Amino acid sequence: MYRNSRERPALVLAAAAVAQFVVALDMSVVNVALPAIRTSLGFAPLDLSWVVHVYALTFGGFLLLGGRACDLYGRRRMFVLGLTAFGLCSLAGGLAQTPWQLIAARAGQGLGAAAAAPAALAMLTTTFAEGPRRVRALGVWSAVNAAGGALGVLAGGLLTEYAGWRWVMLINLPIVMAALALIPAGVPAGAAPARRERLDSLGAVLATGGVGLLVLGVVRTDTLGWGSPVTWTTLAAAAVLLAAFVLVESRSGAPLLRLGLLRSRWVAGANVLVFLAAAGQFTAFYFVSLYMQQVLGMGAAATGLAFLPFSLGLVAGTVVATRITVARTPRVSLVPGALLAAAGLAWFALISPDGSFLADVLGPSLVTSVGAGLVLAPVAAAATTGVAAREAGMASGLMNSSRQLGGSIGLAALATLAAHHTGAATDPAALNDGYALGLAVAAAFFLLAAAVAIGVLPRRRAVVPLPQSTAPAPTPAPAPADNQLEGTPS
Repeated sequence: MYRNSRERPALVLAAAAVAQFVVALDMSVVNVALPAIRTSLGFAPLDLSWVVHVYALTFGGFLLLGGRACDLYGRRRMFVLGLTAFGLCSLAGGLAQTPWQLIAARAGQGLGAAAAAPAALAMLTTTFAEGPRRVRALGVWSAVNAAGGALGVLAGGLLTEYAGWRWVMLINLPIVMAALALIPAGVPAGAAPARRERLDSLGAVLATGGVGLLVLGVVRTDTLGWGSPVTWTTLAAAAVLLAAFVLVESRSGAPLLRLGLLRSRWVAGANVLVFLAAAGQFTAFYFVSLYMQQVLGMGAAATGLAFLPFSLGLVAGTVVATRITVARTPRVSLVPGALLAAAGLAWFALISPDGSFLADVLGPSLVTSVGAGLVLAPVAAAATTGVAAREAGMASGLMNSSRQLGGSIGLAALATLAAHHTGAATDPAALNDGYALGLAVAAAFFLLAAAVAIGVLPRRRAVVPLPQSTAPAPTPAPAPADNQLEGTPS
């Protein structure tokens, strides 16, 4: 039924969901507050984007390391450590008096999230065995994750306008404390293994450096452009480090990322799919928010409220997807969901400079969000199908990395594309054309995601465990069945 009888599954699910909510919230809550932050702290125009970019850089760069640390040092320990760091850095950001203080706090938030996010997902996959209960748990987690990202825009607008920009940071504190309060009663600390695998330090350095440089190279194209020698040098260095990472992992007895995981069509397909879907979803948030503010002339609070239908559609889509996936495979929901999201974004691409919320935003918001919800709920189940409990953190870190990289790289690339299309023009018509182009390409991302779901994911759910690493396994703790895969439904 459950992997560990000492755990309280409802409390584990609640803690994981609350933690994921605040991590997702923080990826979008700051965006609407950027103009107020610039005025308050005196940011230079070219430096302001680092308030967003540095979070993406540290979060995405350290996710694989955070996921593997969960397997080696304990999911509960990394969850508490990551959330505590996230909360303290949120407090520091809310009290920041200079630009560098806020940027440092955002970097710390990203590091904390890189530990907490894979730990939260790993706690779920090790508490709930494969089958209907895991699907339902991941459905709740996915709905909360999706709602956090969408509600971040709403919260950011309302807090900025009525409470001040500092509250987009301070709002994290009560949420973090709520998640931490659930841990002692719901998740046992677990016995330390008598024999522990060492952390792959070289792999960690190569992965973190390679992913970090990849994100850095792409996000800086908004100021440097794709043709800049600095951009290509950064991307080339990232490619060298990532190639070295693959070589090192293929020869390591205790890798940071066991490459054998990617032999599973479920794991490999789900990670490619979530990369593409995140690129499309993050882009939609960004361009639609800018369209409402800079073309339609809506204020921060009104823009936030306008995202409420998007949030509701995401939750509705995840609920439907969970019910489908309980009875069928994730593929059954992923394909129509990706196609529906693509249709909604194609509809969004028809935005007009003379439009309105009712005519140009509401309809495509509902279609896109329901489709995205149909994708987000089952993709976590697909990415962890056939993965043993002792590698749950590894698989969770990989999926979170794919999602974060997809969102960061996709958004940066399309923002640069839209800016290049618009040129120096700042009139609503020119901005509208740039945003429409970005949304059209985002629709193509979801079409590619549908193609991956059709061509890569198996038609039937796998219940056979993936081949394990040949490295000596840690001595199991007394908890029942926490070191092996339960592949049959509970």
